[in-house]
Amino acid sequence: MIDHDIEARSLGRSATMLWRKAERQRLVAERLSLSADQRRRHAEAIGRHLSAALGNVQGRTVGVYWPFRGEPSLRSWMEQIHAGGAQCALPVVVEHHAPLVFRSWRPGAAMASGIWNIPVPADGIDVLPDVVVSPVVGFDPACFRLGYGGGYYDRTLAAMAGRPLVVGVGFAMAAVPTIHPLPHDIRMQFIVTEHGSIR
Repeated sequence: MIDHDIEARSLGRSATMLWRKAERQRLVAERLSLSADQRRRHAEAIGRHLSAALGNVQGRTVGVYWPFRGEPSLRSWMEQIHAGGAQCALPVVVEHHAPLVFRSWRPGAAMASGIWNIPVPADGIDVLPDVVVSPVVGFDPACFRLGYGGGYYDRTLAAMAGRPLVVGVGFAMAAVPTIHPLPHDIRMQFIVTEHGSIR
């Protein structure tokens, strides 16, 4: 088990933040260098591995995400699990530096432009997910997630009364030896890439 404080001190907080900023830029650029066909094939494989890892999600609420900056698009997978009886939800930023809200989504739902112009459900209801599928910019073998640096997912998960199952998803190329976890970082239960699950 990793001691967050020891990890953070080993590099220093300011050095960690600078390193993370540089890694985000590098990893996003690498992700965007993939062709649309490569991203599509990888996303299909991630969907298959997610289904295998999660099993039957009928009757459960699954928070997913709308793809941004070359992230794996799980929209087809969302349609599949919705058809199988799951309720899907998408994250919505309602206030800067505050937890996310998850709003119900269904295929064909009206969408509105959210922060950073990411589409969000226009008329869904706020729900509490049983499972949160969180996109990663990077990840490490201990299942810590490197995000965009806004802290939205960490704040959201920390504020939830009942902790959902939290799954990180990303391309295998996003793997790094460590993200140098800080005290606020929340470990994913597992990570899913096009190659399978990392626990």
